[in-house]
Amino acid sequence: MKILVLDGVKEAGVKALQRPGWQVDIVPERLTEAELVQRIGDYDALIVRSATKVTASVIAAGRNLKVIGRAGVGVDNIDLNAATEHGIIVVNAPGGNTIAAAEHTLALMLALARNIPQAHVSLKQGRWERKHLVGVELRQKTLGIMGLGRIGSAVARRAQAFEMKCIGYDPYISPEEARRIGVELVSLEALLQQSDFITIHMPLTDETRHLLDANAIAQMKPGVRLINVARGGIVDEAALAEALQNGKVAGAAIDVFEEEPVTSSPLLECSNVVLTPHLGASTEEAQLHVAVDVAEAIAQVLDGGLPRNAVNMVAIAPEVMEKLGPYIRLGEKLGSFLAQTVGGISRLQVTYTGALADFETRPITTSILKGMLEPIVDEHVNLVNAEYLAKRRGIKVETVHRGNGEDYPNRIRVQVETAEGTFAVAGSVFQPDSPRMVEINGYRLDLIPAGYLLVAPHRDQPGIIGQVGTLLGKAGINIAAMQVGRKEQGGRAVMVLSCDALIPPDVLRAINEVEGISGAKQVVLD
Repeated sequence: MKILVLDGVKEAGVKALQRPGWQVDIVPERLTEAELVQRIGDYDALIVRSATKVTASVIAAGRNLKVIGRAGVGVDNIDLNAATEHGIIVVNAPGGNTIAAAEHTLALMLALARNIPQAHVSLKQGRWERKHLVGVELRQKTLGIMGLGRIGSAVARRAQAFEMKCIGYDPYISPEEARRIGVELVSLEALLQQSDFITIHMPLTDETRHLLDANAIAQMKPGVRLINVARGGIVDEAALAEALQNGKVAGAAIDVFEEEPVTSSPLLECSNVVLTPHLGASTEEAQLHVAVDVAEAIAQVLDGGLPRNAVNMVAIAPEVMEKLGPYIRLGEKLGSFLAQTVGGISRLQVTYTGALADFETRPITTSILKGMLEPIVDEHVNLVNAEYLAKRRGIKVETVHRGNGEDYPNRIRVQVETAEGTFAVAGSVFQPDSPRMVEINGYRLDLIPAGYLLVAPHRDQPGIIGQVGTLLGKAGINIAAMQVGRKEQGGRAVMVLSCDALIPPDVLRAINEVEGISGAKQVVLD
């Protein structure tokens, strides 16, 4: 494996990648996009911080890339869509800089409240301006926290030590969880109207870009103070500068900007601001922690595992993976079985029953899509791009969760729609290493989904199984196991034979010529 490390990621943090046969190249100087495009082709992994832009061109040139690591939280410098399309996992280090960012937020809040930077400059210039630099206390002020993830929660705990009242806006957290960390959950409008200080801890997305614009600022308390240590672009800098100049906003402390490095922001012209050059994660401890975290995640991917901190796929905790792992492997086999037995799939419905329905089952659904697409598309398919490729092919995906386990403690049933009608398979896991296919199109059976399988729908009548066995025997193909499913005597049935070798095309044609057999197919499952 070859790993390229850029942007001054701590060398001590990438020790997890120092293995026999693995080459780690640490490049201290900043590479241009053209230089990175020229160089990236030989590497299996790339680690960056925020300086390097991992564009679609870079990703397209990374013919061996398996994983891109961001030593930090935000990944807006990485083209996630391009990475997903190419099946490249993007991982970050969401927990490594939590304390650094929370402490920087409090440092900026205190500096803003007490005019510390202005006082420092004034005194250095020989002026003693106590009367002009009167500040405010944090005690008994209302702090509005936008985003109650790791960093927002850490800020809340520290702000409560200053006896601040904490309210929060986060559409993805429950009121119970907010109360647990001492925060009253409110609407965005209520937060803007009630807060004396507002601090931002949200990602930059299409929904959050310029979330705090002129209209939002107009709803704020007169004399509010604003802190942003999250991402530039969430605050409309021109609107904030105007509010700082007209007194609507008493002060702002900004660590992140719409364009970085910042050279022409209107905030640079304001006197009632505290500005820092994106220092939220810039502590010795944080840089070491994020380097360690991202290196461990990359090693996990290169070892063939599923990382906890994946950005463009469902992250799975180790304890959950221990339970879901066998079902993820089963799902891939069910998908592959479908792709090899029916064609023209337009819709897929996955039904989870039993205790399995209580889990996050998206990784299993993705594995079904991976198994289904691999035999029919030219692109490399993995758990990262399977959903994207299915969507591109117009395949609609639906999941259903049912608590009732019916005949099995846990079951996955996959039904597909084609131009020829519907087709379904189902499976369960009896032991961690014992996945089973338990249904084919309504016919019950107990089949190990592995190896060379002959799937032969037929009329339930004497002699058919014997004729098939004779044809395989004459071809020198041994039958390792057999399963037959039927609904009623003399009706339709399905026969599945596990064979020790691949069935030649002429033998398969002869099997399909046996009277009573219709549409026998060979399925190969790894």
